[in-house]
Amino acid sequence: MRGNALCRIDDLSVWYAASDAPALQNVSLTIRQGQRLAIIGESGSGKSTLGKAIAGLLPGHAKVSGDISWSRDSLFHGRPLPGRDIGTIFQDTGATLNPVLTIGEQVAEGAVRHLGLSWRQARDLARDLLERVRLPHPSHLIRAYPHQLSGGQRQRVTIAAAIAASPSILIADEATSALDTVSQAAIATLLDDLVRQENKTLVFITHDIGLASSLADEIAVLRAGLLVEHGPTRRVLSAPVHDYTRALLADYLDLSTPPLVSEAAS
Repeated sequence: MRGNALCRIDDLSVWYAASDAPALQNVSLTIRQGQRLAIIGESGSGKSTLGKAIAGLLPGHAKVSGDISWSRDSLFHGRPLPGRDIGTIFQDTGATLNPVLTIGEQVAEGAVRHLGLSWRQARDLARDLLERVRLPHPSHLIRAYPHQLSGGQRQRVTIAAAIAASPSILIADEATSALDTVSQAAIATLLDDLVRQENKTLVFITHDIGLASSLADEIAVLRAGLLVEHGPTRRVLSAPVHDYTRALLADYLDLSTPPLVSEAAS
């Protein structure tokens, strides 16, 4: 169930040095504890910039106006720390995973840094986490290297690493877009299960409104840095108010469309 307001984004704008146009422009949004929010938009919409702003991962050259405030009642008591309070899962596992470190080392690192565990304790935790993200033979996998795993397996490893310090918020930035359709559905189901089991807050960033419909209870639609629509998933799908949202929805009304989208659009 969704709880109290966890994060309030007020009139947020972000500019990068290489661009005259803002990546985000006057975005206001509230994220609640236990919410599963999908941020949807095409490439260049600003959705990844919004995710990085929430996670505190904007590059140093970014110019920011507006405010992101966090509830004093949140589990982290103040501004969250990336890795400890917010776990982030990116699309490119090749950039996320170090090719010369074992899977076990990379999953354990967050627990050592943020939980103060010894490497032996963290290694045991890593084995448990690999099992939790439904990877086979975790005792063997902790000694493996990224190149020995499939794309879907590597993404599961990054999820295990992201939850190693038990963050209360998960941000998945196009975490499924590089995978085949079957793997996409499996990763989406895994994320859904993880956040439901521990009442985590999920921010799911994607261009795929169909996939988002199966996972999110609210949808925010970005276009060219502007928040053009935001509301409960079923309302956004059944009665979109913006032409851009209607266009995104129309693109997915085919035989492969998830049931919720088909039902809402009928």
